[in-house]
Parts: sequence; C-alpha cells; structure tokens
Amino acid sequence: MRSFLFFVLGVLSSIDVFASPQTLFWGHVYEVSEPLHKQAVWAAEQIKLRTKGRYDIQVFPVSMLGKEAALNESLRLGSVDIIYTGTSFVAQLFPPFALTDLPYIYASYEHWQRFNESDLFDELAKGYADITQGNQILANNYYGARHVTSHAAVLGLADSKNLKIRVPNAAIFKMFPVAIGANPTPIAFSEVYMALQQGVVDAQENPLPTIKAKKLYEVQPHISLTGHMLGSNLSIISQRRWAMLSAEDKDIFSTVLRQAAAHVSDETRTIELELVAWFEAQGIQVHQIDTHAFRQATLALHKPYLPIVGRENYQRLLQLNREDK
Repeated sequence: MRSFLFFVLGVLSSIDVFASPQTLFWGHVYEVSEPLHKQAVWAAEQIKLRTKGRYDIQVFPVSMLGKEAALNESLRLGSVDIIYTGTSFVAQLFPPFALTDLPYIYASYEHWQRFNESDLFDELAKGYADITQGNQILANNYYGARHVTSHAAVLGLADSKNLKIRVPNAAIFKMFPVAIGANPTPIAFSEVYMALQQGVVDAQENPLPTIKAKKLYEVQPHISLTGHMLGSNLSIISQRRWAMLSAEDKDIFSTVLRQAAAHVSDETRTIELELVAWFEAQGIQVHQIDTHAFRQATLALHKPYLPIVGRENYQRLLQLNREDK
C-alpha cells in the first residue's frame, strides 16, 4: 500500500499538480469584443494547457493596467509581462521600426503578410530586443487598413486637391494628405464626428471597423478604399519574464503567440472585407479605386525618413512586394 502511495505521489508530482502556477499579467487597451482581446484570452488558455498549468496569464483589457505609453513603461520595468502595442511606440525606442508606419509602404495586405514572415521583420525585432536589453517581439497582429470617408466622392488626385482631411496630430499621418494635395487638419478623435457633421473638415481617414464603431458613416456618405496605411500591433514579452522561461517554455510562448496573431490577422481581414457590404447596405457609397497614383505620390515623400529607418531596410521592404508578383 505504501509503495502504491509513493507511486501515485510520484505521478502527480510529474504533472505539476503540487506546483503553484506563476501568474503573468497581459495588458492592452482594446475592447473585449475585439479580436486582439479574444485571442489574448485564447493564448493564455493555450499556454496554461501546454505548460501543464505552470503559467496563469491574466489578461487586462481596455487600459485597465494603463494606456499604451504606460504599458510600454510597465513592460520596461517588468511590472507587466506581456503587452500589445503599436509599431509607433516601438519606433520611439528603436527608430528603424518607423519603416512599418510609412503610408503606402505596403502595396497590399499580401505585402504586409510577406513582411510579417520575412527575415527583415525578425531583424527589426532583434534590434528592438537589443535596445531594450531583452524585450521580445513574439508576434505581429494585423490591425487593419486606413481609408478615407468624405462628403463627396474621392476617386483620384483631382478629387483630393485642397480637401481638408482630419488626421491624428502626428507627422506620419499628415504625409498622405500632403502627398495627394489635400490639407491635413489635426483634430482630437473625440471631436471628429462633430467636425464632419458641421463641415469643419471635408473628410477623415480610419480603418473600416473604427468608421463603423464611431458611426462616422452617418455624416459621411462616401468611403474611398485608399488603404494608405496598414496598422500592426506587436505582441511583446518583457525581458524580465523572458529570462525566467526555460528553452521549452520560450518555444511554447512563441508558438502560441504567433498562432494567436495569425487568428487576429485572419479575423480582422475578414471583418474588413465583410464591412464593405455592410456599409453598402446602409446606403453608403464604397468606392474601389485605383490607388497607383496615390501611392506613387506618397512614396515620393518618404525620402526624409530613409536615414531614420535605413535605406537598405526600406528597399528590402519594397522588394517584398515585387516578390509577390
């Protein structure tokens, strides 16, 4: 009987029944209904399962652990273990990552996918890890393409001349309107609906899910699918937590977060495509336009950024689109 008891205890010990799970905190700023949150919860469950309960990841949405700047600082301090953050925040620490935010740097979603799977992406992630002394970018999540809504149809460069387009107050967002002859007009996001309704600006640009969520289509009858910026959110684990993981657990975390990001990207892309029909059903005119002239005009304004992002990196990213052909 005693030998049987020792056998049972040995089996239970081997599956970590008596080991206390390590609690990790995953913070982000997104709503619980969004793919990013849903897949973070899925990833937490998968990591717990695949590590036999060694890790209990608690996911905190909607800025519960702080807004995005605060989350990046908490990651540095090690008080939060995993975050989602936009590439613009990563670029503040490692400027070459600003490459991914340049308008029309991607010619298509397929171009973005090719970059996401490239050596260039891995090298940029390593550069960020080096500058942060070990924070690890484990995955890249597609966040959607930005498009123009307007009072009158914008089908080409002739329609965009002198158009007042609301943009966020950051230089990178002003580049596209300037390139197409429009006037970028920074306005706080909370004031956009009223500004469009009152004619303070003629147009604005945002991803289709945002246009729906904020009901901007109620005051703008036209959507032009310019796709001038493709957003990304990176899944990052802190250097403190990464250093504590075994080689086996590092592989599990990396695999699961990449799988979760693939799910986020697929779902986000599907939502984008489905929203075209949804907007049309609301009586909105959605314009599929030839973006070649827009893109060429915008690429011409990238030159001042090349010393920051690296000329070789820039050419390699553009080349990835040509490899799609």
